[in-house]
Amino acid sequence: MKRLTTLLLAAKNTSASTGSNWSMILLLIVFAAFMYFFMLRPQKKQQQKRMEMMDQLKKGDRVILVDGLYGKVDSINNADKTVVIDADGIYLTFSRMAIRQVLPSDDAPAETTENSETAESSETSETSETTSEETAAETDESKAADDSKSAE
Repeated sequence: MKRLTTLLLAAKNTSASTGSNWSMILLLIVFAAFMYFFMLRPQKKQQQKRMEMMDQLKKGDRVILVDGLYGKVDSINNADKTVVIDADGIYLTFSRMAIRQVLPSDDAPAETTENSETAESSETSETSETTSEETAAETDESKAADDSKSAE
């Protein structure tokens, strides 16, 4: 009889622990999903964006390296995955992964500035031409008026 009671109690304990096992498994699944959506997925997107930036890298781009060094890309070696950076006349070789950020080029704003300066200078020259034409016309009118007064 004592053996039967022990077996019944053991059976009771295993059925209770089976229910807690399912809740523990469910908790682990929820935790894994949380980690994927809030930690791993954004990191993968950031890494993919960085790889796209590395693929678009070309000679002459201004870059910032992970250590804060600013420079210009002098050459790219795709076989070794390295870049040569020109930092004010000093040429340094780095891994492509050492590039933290590609800076926007100054070519576009410089052209815009030059175009606006050219447009302003052409407007100024047009204004000065108009002013000189008006001055010449006024001078002609005043000469004509003087001539008519002299004739009288």
